[in-house]
Amino acid sequence: SSGAAAAPLPEEDCMKLNPSFVGIALSSLLAIDLWASKRLGVCAGEGSAWGSARPLMKVIEVSGHGIPWLLGTFYGLCQSDSSAAREVLLNLLFALLLDLVMVAVVKGIVKRPRPTHNKMDMFVTISVDKYSFPSGHATRAALVCRFVLRHLVLAVPLRVLVVLWALIVSISRVMLGRHNMTAVLFGLLLGYALYGVVEHCWLSPATAPALFALW
Repeated sequence: SSGAAAAPLPEEDCMKLNPSFVGIALSSLLAIDLWASKRLGVCAGEGSAWGSARPLMKVIEVSGHGIPWLLGTFYGLCQSDSSAAREVLLNLLFALLLDLVMVAVVKGIVKRPRPTHNKMDMFVTISVDKYSFPSGHATRAALVCRFVLRHLVLAVPLRVLVVLWALIVSISRVMLGRHNMTAVLFGLLLGYALYGVVEHCWLSPATAPALFALW
């Protein structure tokens, strides 16, 4: 009848009509992230605003790739004749492997696709890299940066260069259209945190004698 009270709306419809503040905030953040990432992807293609700088950005991309770092660290570990250097290199190798595992796990959980303007021409693309969140390059850059600054004795100009390298590698991910901004920012935070794990689990002849016996 006309005087009867209206039937209550299903809960899911109420949520659509009255989204929560958190939902609005997350949707707004995602929209800003997508918009800003596309605007900053100035090297995403040859026809982009800074398309001529794309080859340089790809060289920077290789400098932060996991394979060169893993091979270089393993080679240095095999060639080193100093026990102190071997300890540092072994822990760097552990840090790089931990980084690969953690990034793969998070990517597998989140499964966020790469930006639509990304060109799939990355150096040694592997299956996990079809996902975008977080940026493995940014994670690795932050992790290696903290590791190098902590365990290598460097002059101040070189320390500044290490920090600049980590920042440039991270920025290049957005400029090349590989990742959105939030993926890079989270990657930097994750890499920073992973270094704390490496320090907590530091491998030494006392804690991991079997590993050091190999070298």
